[in-house]
Amino acid sequence: MSVYVIAEAGINHNGSLETASLLSDAAKKAGADCVKFQTFVTENVVSCFAQKADYQKGNTDARQSQLDMLEKLELPFGDFMKLSEHCRSIGISFLSTPFDLDSIAFLDTLDMPFWKIPSGEVTDLPCLLAIAKTAKPVVMSTGMCTMDEIRDAMEALRTKGTPKITLLHCNTEYPTPYADVNLRAMLTMGEGFGVDVGYSDHTMGIEVAVSAAAMGAAVIEKHLTLDRTMAGPDHQASLEPDQFAAMVRGIRHIEMALGSGRKEPSASEQKNRTAVRKSIVSKRPIRRGEVFTDKNITTKRPGNGISPMRWFAVLGTRAVRDFREDELIEV
Repeated sequence: MSVYVIAEAGINHNGSLETASLLSDAAKKAGADCVKFQTFVTENVVSCFAQKADYQKGNTDARQSQLDMLEKLELPFGDFMKLSEHCRSIGISFLSTPFDLDSIAFLDTLDMPFWKIPSGEVTDLPCLLAIAKTAKPVVMSTGMCTMDEIRDAMEALRTKGTPKITLLHCNTEYPTPYADVNLRAMLTMGEGFGVDVGYSDHTMGIEVAVSAAAMGAAVIEKHLTLDRTMAGPDHQASLEPDQFAAMVRGIRHIEMALGSGRKEPSASEQKNRTAVRKSIVSKRPIRRGEVFTDKNITTKRPGNGISPMRWFAVLGTRAVRDFREDELIEV
């Protein structure tokens, strides 16, 4: 099964439909399967008392509240309709994460392949139930979650109609310190819940995402930006297009490298067997009728003669003809 790669454009459009379209183009060019945005009505999501997360403070106006920041990053529903059409025209799947009930109702009118539930919404039961009622598959990030919280969310989704759930291991610190990634937790969730799993990556590089693919991730999600130096809360922990393309190439290489699991010579290495394996050869000139011993035979390349694994079957037999030094032995 091919790893499904989500380019998380998120709010890296900085409130611009043009930039969002360029992000979609970049995701397509980089080889992503899907480009994902975030749809929200700010006043439905954040109260005027909500403080910014620490990671949101570093590259934004320090005087802004979280409400003020998100209002400037909000795109109207009509822009998402245009983005969906643009994605269809360039041949990449459109996806957007909803953060409130109005956004869920709107996005349900668009042709999205599945719902993506972010880590912060895992405990928002009204939104979970609204998503479940659409009976579409769900991919759910699990940053900050305990196993019990994940179990409760999955039960709510399944009870109300969600047909398939894929869980993404995630750490919500931007960027995530390598020591906090805990990639093995992805496997723990797969074993514990019996579902497909993947990884939503917030580290600075690409190696953890590629490693997740090697460990069996069905989905990889990674933030994409046009320029990491742009103002905004998520740009610094995102990949620029060339880096994202390198990640996708790495994931695709790993897919091929994982193979079938059967241990057998590959087609490409068959031709090397003769060149690098050995045969039983004469150590010195041998006369016809002479007994083969460890004094007059040895093992050397190439491997197109009698295998050294038959060494003891050859010892003690007699030469059927004369052999020059280094000649392949025949019996």
